[in-house]
Amino acid sequence: MRTERIGTSDVRFRRQGEGDFAVVFVHGFLDDQYVWDSLIGELTTPGVECVTLDLAGSGDRTQASGPFTYDRFADEVGAVAEALGKPFVIVGQSMGSAVAELVAAQHSDRALGLVLVTPIPLAGTRQPDELMDTFRSLGGDGDAQRAVRTQLSAALAEAELDRLVVSGTRIRPETVREAADCWNNGHPAGERPSRYTGPVLIVRGEDDGFVTAELVAQGVAPRFAAPQTVTVGQAGHWAHLEQPATVAGHLDRFLAGVLPAVRASDWTNAFEKKSANAFSEAFAADVTLEASILTRTVEGRDQVKNVMAAASTIYDSLVFTQKTVNGKRSYLEWHATAFGGTQIDGVTILTRDADGQIVRAAIHHRPLSAVHRFSAELGRRLAGVLDAEYFHQG
Repeated sequence: MRTERIGTSDVRFRRQGEGDFAVVFVHGFLDDQYVWDSLIGELTTPGVECVTLDLAGSGDRTQASGPFTYDRFADEVGAVAEALGKPFVIVGQSMGSAVAELVAAQHSDRALGLVLVTPIPLAGTRQPDELMDTFRSLGGDGDAQRAVRTQLSAALAEAELDRLVVSGTRIRPETVREAADCWNNGHPAGERPSRYTGPVLIVRGEDDGFVTAELVAQGVAPRFAAPQTVTVGQAGHWAHLEQPATVAGHLDRFLAGVLPAVRASDWTNAFEKKSANAFSEAFAADVTLEASILTRTVEGRDQVKNVMAAASTIYDSLVFTQKTVNGKRSYLEWHATAFGGTQIDGVTILTRDADGQIVRAAIHHRPLSAVHRFSAELGRRLAGVLDAEYFHQG
């Protein structure tokens, strides 16, 4: 883990891991960047860098002067995203979800996906003053912050609650008041469809009494073209802390669908392992396999994984030379040898479902002489598993 600074400003960000893609996390009201550590520890997606930072006025930046507005927050988080110099997915929680949306819209050339955890609508919640006075007066009041957090959570561990209260009470009262008005009044961009048109995942805590199902359905989801929405059981407003493994699982599946390298890695890793189980993990239950070495389509996870596991053991070597992604499809070029030196080239096309699992694989080998020989050998290895009519003879 390393910490970097944006120019000579007080904006610092933490970088964990290495990869060609980044996941940028934006915390919510009264929180700090460390609120994401439990979730990050549960992520299993390979080849990504996780990035966290404190918004102005929070965490290690409590001495920052205002204004504490969405535009200011988005400018600073956007500067971090630019400094990374790589494509990213941005994740925001509560007030931070609105910041994340603004950043994704402003940097749509690099933003591969947007994840909103228990999101406050970008247009604001527009709560009456009598309710907002409760939130505006939370600055420096540990007992009141503990009561609010307890009321809005379902499974927040005592140690996490203690840490959040300590972090929240460090924030200056005037900062708390301004930040509360920020998320209540919202941003003008929230009054129209989102400028971000990429993939969106919305995560809600089932027991969140503030960001309710109705609020998400009416004030958040309709602004996006085709968002995925999931609900986490036994979780309230801090779902990422209350159920970090579950939320991380949803994030991993989302990343598998939007990150080009991740989309291809499950397939290439399965070839390295040469095992049926490795292929099975990548496949949807109703996956189909079409290939030049087969005379007909193979259907279903069990049959397809057996074919692919057997085929992978025929190669003496296999190198994926080019990879690209277009929507739900991944295209991989490869070069291989088999049978003690026979050269084989090919192209594989993988089609995925909304969860990132492979629903169709189409594999094209060349030259024709290698196709026939490979097919015949695969038929011998799968005798009793697939009928001989699936394979070229000779």
